[in-house]
Amino acid sequence: MDPEKTAYFFDFDGVLLDSVGVKTEAFVTLFEPYGPKVLAQLLEHHRLNGGISRVDKIEHAHAAFIGVPLSADELKSWGKRYSELVFDRVVEVPWIPGAREFVEEMNGTCPMFVISGTPEAELKAVMEARGMNRWFTEILGSPIRKPQHIRYLLAKYRLDPNNCVFVGDALTDYHAARETGLHFLGVRGDVTLPDDAVVLPDCTGLKEAVSRL
Repeated sequence: MDPEKTAYFFDFDGVLLDSVGVKTEAFVTLFEPYGPKVLAQLLEHHRLNGGISRVDKIEHAHAAFIGVPLSADELKSWGKRYSELVFDRVVEVPWIPGAREFVEEMNGTCPMFVISGTPEAELKAVMEARGMNRWFTEILGSPIRKPQHIRYLLAKYRLDPNNCVFVGDALTDYHAARETGLHFLGVRGDVTLPDDAVVLPDCTGLKEAVSRL
């Protein structure tokens, strides 16, 4: 594929920014009071479900691990507490190696999108605070799930999935790409991606990997 004639769909945490650890630490802060067993269950669920909304993870943890489901208002309050723990820190974390250089080089040559499990308003605010938003055609987050976002963007911009690449670090990213017909390139993270996925250590070799697709 020609990297300059390709549309790119990026996950956010762990792909563009080195922010996965910040998000994990927020879960530790919120769930440590419930004891080591609940915390371990929550962290494993979090690890295996990267790219899924933190609201879904919090709701699942309370229902499945603590055994006390949250009301809608309680869930909203937990989501707010989580956002307060992570926002300022994510604004300050470094880029994943090679990511900034890649988006700067591709800027203006092809559409680039961010699709994340982060709540959309928070995602846009973080990217604006960092000055990142100027490089991306659209920035989309939860509660809408990634396959729905991808289909919306493919239709809106009349894109051929065969000319599109999803760059992600989670199984949800891999499955979203496969479900919508996009090529997938993995960035090494906390989970092992399927054997048929091309997985890079970071974004340094992204352009070369795209050219080989």
